[in-house]
Amino acid sequence: MKFKLIIAYDGENYEGWQTQKTGTGVQQVVEGALAKLFPGKPALHGSSRTDTGVHALGMVAHFEIPPHDFKMTLRKLPLALNAWLPEDIRVLSATRTPENFHARFDAIGKQYRYFVWNNHAMNPLLRRTAWHVPQKLDLKQMHTAAKCFIGKHDFQSFAANPGYKKETTVRTLTRCDVKKSGAQFTFIIEGDGFLYKMCRGIVGTIVQTGLGKFPPGQVKTMLAQKDRRMAGMSAPAHGLTLWKVFY
Repeated sequence: MKFKLIIAYDGENYEGWQTQKTGTGVQQVVEGALAKLFPGKPALHGSSRTDTGVHALGMVAHFEIPPHDFKMTLRKLPLALNAWLPEDIRVLSATRTPENFHARFDAIGKQYRYFVWNNHAMNPLLRRTAWHVPQKLDLKQMHTAAKCFIGKHDFQSFAANPGYKKETTVRTLTRCDVKKSGAQFTFIIEGDGFLYKMCRGIVGTIVQTGLGKFPPGQVKTMLAQKDRRMAGMSAPAHGLTLWKVFY
């Protein structure tokens, strides 16, 4: 039997999603909860790797167990797992999936959201999920810069070195929006895949255009240079959330 889980977590206390040699990944904590329920100690396969400190509302993962090990109703599975999980990790739903489903390889796209609080004083209720930028941001300039990222590009200039060689650094973004509601700016980025720290490089660069550090049109030059040193800053991890995964 194969199950798909939708998992949400506050990433502040974790070294990202993936199980780590040093530090704790969210994956290993959820696997620990699975081991409490199922004697086979099933492995969990996630749809994405999130960086240290990044949050998730829509992480997708799957696991498999023999049918005779499943002795509860499907509705009770999230409740049973959450009983063994810390408060900063929650299984939101569990569903049965076909045998050939794979959380990572079947994903066709992802949406990330990044939150910025743009006021001289930080909202203390958002301090763990939004980046505080006290200087005034120019929304029009940021909209122009964001549009430059949409489409198929080599995003080498906006990604950090993952420590291993990537087959390609070309990705396609179908959406890169900036929305404003009061002091909060929400960046919505959708694409077929993301490089290591790519979202944070994009957001940091857009915010710098909003601060007047460079003109929005310079984004096209940054993309063409394929050099991380030529692009803008990387936004802090705690403002980023994996919002949903598309299949």
